Amino acid sequence: MRWWKALGIAGFVGVAATGAVIARAERRRRAYTPDQIRERLHARLDEQPDEQLDEQAGGQPDEQPGGPAGTAPGERA
Repeated sequence: MRWWKALGIAGFVGVAATGAVIARAERRRRAYTPDQIRERLHARLDEQPDEQLDEQAGGQPDEQPGGPAGTAPGERA
């Protein structure tokens, strides 16, 4: 068997294995009911420190970002 045939077969096996892994993960993900997903998300939210929650909720940053390069904040480009 030539090396390119072996390489092609190895590529095919790799694609098939990747598809199997993706299908398995999808089945596992779909096994949860919406209530179970909601409970898990609430549990993850409760585990986060308050500082991270403020940043994710769009809290006010400590510094005002500048405009485009070479302009001051509030100055039009």
